[in-house]
Amino acid sequence: MEPLALYVHWPFCLAKCPYCDFNSHVRERIDQRRFAAALRAELAWEAQRLGRRNLASIFFGGGTPSLMEPGTVAALIDDARRMFAADGEIEITLEANPTSVEAGRLAAFRAAGVNRVSMGIQSLREEPLRALGRQHSVGQAIAALETARRVFPRVSFDLIYARPGQTLEDWRAELREALALAHDHLSLYQLTVEPGTAYEALHRRGELVLPEGELAASLYEATGEEAAKFGLLGYEVSNYAVPGRESRHNLAYWRYGDYAGIGPGAHGRVSVGGALLATRRHRAPEPWAALVEARGHGTMQEEAVAPQERAREALLMGLRLAEGIDEARFAVRTGVALEDAVDADVLAQAIGEGYVARGGGRLVALAEGRLRLDALLGALVL
Repeated sequence: MEPLALYVHWPFCLAKCPYCDFNSHVRERIDQRRFAAALRAELAWEAQRLGRRNLASIFFGGGTPSLMEPGTVAALIDDARRMFAADGEIEITLEANPTSVEAGRLAAFRAAGVNRVSMGIQSLREEPLRALGRQHSVGQAIAALETARRVFPRVSFDLIYARPGQTLEDWRAELREALALAHDHLSLYQLTVEPGTAYEALHRRGELVLPEGELAASLYEATGEEAAKFGLLGYEVSNYAVPGRESRHNLAYWRYGDYAGIGPGAHGRVSVGGALLATRRHRAPEPWAALVEARGHGTMQEEAVAPQERAREALLMGLRLAEGIDEARFAVRTGVALEDAVDADVLAQAIGEGYVARGGGRLVALAEGRLRLDALLGALVL
């Protein structure tokens, strides 16, 4: 049985960022007690049907999980350790923002059992921070990072690049500053315009113009070059780590492992009764909580994933990784041989043009392929 990754979604934020399409909500008041009870109840329901699986990681995401009471985080970690088979070395990550953390609160999360923190810094420049809708300053970001490094054995943070007007020289300089502050992991995302966001409306009106073409490619290539100088290697399209310090939880997604998602809008892929089930909870926080209170869970959709769809999902995720896809595991996990999941002509052409490599039982997207991964996947995957 696949090891299990557990995702816990806390949907509340101080403000909605204009680029964000995550399931996040702003409330003047949060009923901490109600949502804590609902999360614990849904976790108990999920654990009961999954059985005593080996638990590899827990990830508190959002939203802004650092707005949770540390006692809630502690209770959920204790519940998960009791309900699943978890040793003392599991990775437990919590996402945090500089505006919602300070030394005492971070220490409380560490005492609750969190051993890895991921901070939403997004930029080390004041003007871009304001444009991105962030609620913190550069000074607050640096102070929060310094505190996090004292408190947690593992620290990651996010930056967004390819912003309007950003030049290659600007990004290299900002990234070097970030890398000097980094611990063992960075997530470096190219800014994209997502449907339903405030940025989409601006982009549609021509008021938001992002770097594209050769400049976007140069920004991506420079990101890997600068990170490598500080010992952080790109193990996934947008993620860089000191070898051995990769995010174990996120690797479960990219390697197409089992993960259970609890909380409003959380998704999951869990093996139950010989089938791989795709699960989705109700997105709206209050209706989700009401469903949990009424029946023990807030599931809105659950269906078995057919073999061909499993193969498609595994390819879309796995080719993001520098390690690529293990073909033998792919066949076992999906029930489909790799040859039956890709367009043979496109694969041969992609290999010939140096976009992908196949050998030693693995299919890997090379540097040129990862640079144009969306287009490559669109043509390759059946």
